[in-house]
Amino acid sequence: MAIGNDVSLDNEIDFERRICRLGLILTFMLYSLTCKPPDLENLCDPSAESFQRTSILQGLVGDKTPLCGVSSQFVLSNPGTTNSNPSSTPAPTNWSQEAYIKAPNADTLDFFGSSVSFSGDTIVVGAFGEDSNQTTITSTASGDNSVANAGAAYVFVRSGTTWSLEAYIKAPNAEANDEFGTSVSISGDTLVSGASGEDSNQTTITSTASGDNSTSNAGAAYVFVRSGSTWSQQAYIKAPNAEAGDLFGSIVSISGDTLVVGVSREDSNQTTITNGNTASGDNSTVNAGAAYVFVRSGTNWSQQAYIKAPSAEANDEFGSIVSISGDTIVVGARFEDSNQNTITNGSTASSDNSASNAGAAYVFVRK
Repeated sequence: MAIGNDVSLDNEIDFERRICRLGLILTFMLYSLTCKPPDLENLCDPSAESFQRTSILQGLVGDKTPLCGVSSQFVLSNPGTTNSNPSSTPAPTNWSQEAYIKAPNADTLDFFGSSVSFSGDTIVVGAFGEDSNQTTITSTASGDNSVANAGAAYVFVRSGTTWSLEAYIKAPNAEANDEFGTSVSISGDTLVSGASGEDSNQTTITSTASGDNSTSNAGAAYVFVRSGSTWSQQAYIKAPNAEAGDLFGSIVSISGDTLVVGVSREDSNQTTITNGNTASGDNSTVNAGAAYVFVRSGTNWSQQAYIKAPSAEANDEFGSIVSISGDTIVVGARFEDSNQNTITNGSTASSDNSASNAGAAYVFVRK
C-alpha cells in the first residue's frame, strides 16, 4: 500500500515539474517573439544573442548537447528546479601551508607543540616544558625561566588568513614540573589544559586552584572560557580518588559541555562503569587506567561517570588516549595484551594476555 502511494506521489511531482518547465519555455519563447526582433548573428558565436537564447532554451528542456561544441551553462539539472550555478565550485583538494607558528617566548626544551587542538578559527598549543613563573592569563608571553617545566598554553586566532596570539595561559598555581599544557583541547569558547605533574591532594572541583603539594604527580585539569577575546578560568578539576602518580590530566578531550580526562596510571581493579561522582579507592591493579567524564551545567562542572575497561589489568594503561564527540567516547589502552583481531560489539572484551602490548580501543556511548 505504501509503495503504491509513493509511486502516485512521484507521478504527481513529475507532472508538476513538467508543467513548470513548460511554463518557463513558453515565457521565454513569448519574450523572444514579442520583445526582441530576430537577428542575423552567427549562431555559433557565444557572444551573439541568438547563441545565448538557444543555449538557454536547451537548458530549459534539459538538453545537455553542446551547441556548436560549447556546453550550455544554463542546463536544469533536475526538472522543476533552477540551478543558477550548475558548475558550482568543487571542494578544494590541494593543500598548502597557511602559517608557521612559534611561541613568542620560544626557548630551549619548552616543547611547544607537544599538544594541539583546533576549533573554528582558534588553535590552542601546549608547551609543557615552558618555564615562566607567571600565574595569570595575558596577551603577551613571559620571558622568565625561573620555574622549570611549569608549562603553558597559547591561544592563536585567525582573521582571514592571518594568525595571531590571543592569549598566553598559565595555571593559577603554576609550580616547577607541573607540566601544565601536557594536553589541551578546545571546543568553541571553552579550553581545557591538563597538568599531569600537578601535586595537590584535592579531590573536588573548584573555581580556584589548590597550592597544596602533598600528592606528587596526582595531576589536574583546568577549564578556561572566552568572552569576546578575553579568557578566564572557570574550573579546576581533580579526580575524586586522586593519588600520587596517577597523572590525571595527561590527556583531555572536550565536546560542548562534556569533558573526558584519561588517567593511564590509575590503579583500581574495577571493571565496570560507575555513573555518578564517585570512583574506586582501590590500588591493587597498577596502571590499569581509567577515564573520567565531567559535564557542565551553566558554569558549574560535576563528574558524570568513572569509566574502567571491562578487561582491566595491570599496566594496560587504559586512558592513555581519549577522544569525545557528542555522546560517544573512545578510550585507548595502548598496553592491552589480548590476541583478538576482530571487533566485539557490545560490553565485553577479551581477557587473553598472549599478545603483549598489542593495544586496544574501547567505545562508550551515553544514553
